[in-house]
Amino acid sequence: MQTQKSYEKTETGMLYLVPTPIGNLEDMTFRAIRMLKEADLIAAEDTRNTQKLLNHFEIQTSQISFHEHNSNERTPKLIERMIAGETIAQVSDAGMPSISDPGVDLVKAAIEAGIAVVPLPGANAALPALIASGISPQPFYFHGFLPRKKKDLHTELETLNKRQETIIFYESPHRLKALLEQIEKVMGPDRKIVLARELTKRYEEFIRGTVSEVSEWAQAEQIRGEFCVILEGNAHPILDQEIAEWQNWSVKEHVEKLMESDGLNSKQAIKEVSILREQPKRDIYSEYHEI
Repeated sequence: MQTQKSYEKTETGMLYLVPTPIGNLEDMTFRAIRMLKEADLIAAEDTRNTQKLLNHFEIQTSQISFHEHNSNERTPKLIERMIAGETIAQVSDAGMPSISDPGVDLVKAAIEAGIAVVPLPGANAALPALIASGISPQPFYFHGFLPRKKKDLHTELETLNKRQETIIFYESPHRLKALLEQIEKVMGPDRKIVLARELTKRYEEFIRGTVSEVSEWAQAEQIRGEFCVILEGNAHPILDQEIAEWQNWSVKEHVEKLMESDGLNSKQAIKEVSILREQPKRDIYSEYHEI
């Protein structure tokens, strides 16, 4: 067990986790600017990118590169410097350190060494996209980037399809269409989804609709910019133990049983069955009415 009082004076230095703007420099906080000025060293994901930020705010603190390819080598050295009394500010290229960015290994090592780790609030893509999506903001599940390989992506989406919370993804422009195709295949066409593109930047855009509508939009567009994807949770997740209950029923039997047990009319029951079976409502309607 460990207790940290962030602002008590200690013999060691401290690690500050400093968020940086994701596109709009006005989102840099006064406190973040002050901490970058007061730190003895800035550990930056890309020193060239961070230097532009430092120049804009007239910050002269020295930098050292710290990213996923050199974190094993750099982490012990940074810990030594903080044990010796130096204060280090860690930044990623944009947004919160450690969230789909380098930083978590340094945080763990600092905690193990008894060094105070102090997070600053600030810019990130996930929460602004969530609160402007129009989809229920809580509870939510942040997933970040999905697997690149198609088979792994499909498997991961099948697992996520059991979650009732709103789900947040990050996605790059060249993979967005494939992601939407897989979401429609695994989770169905009617789930609500929002694409938040280029948040805080000049071309910020929100695309809201069902999975099928947004997928159709993506196929017709030349996709540019980084995306935060907000996906409605599954209101009726199929748990493994529940599958056997209805998998041998016909669609007509399934609809009728829901009408009887839940007091639904046929339209409502057809909608519920389409969600449970992950099939379009029109197909369930046709089979129920034997069209």
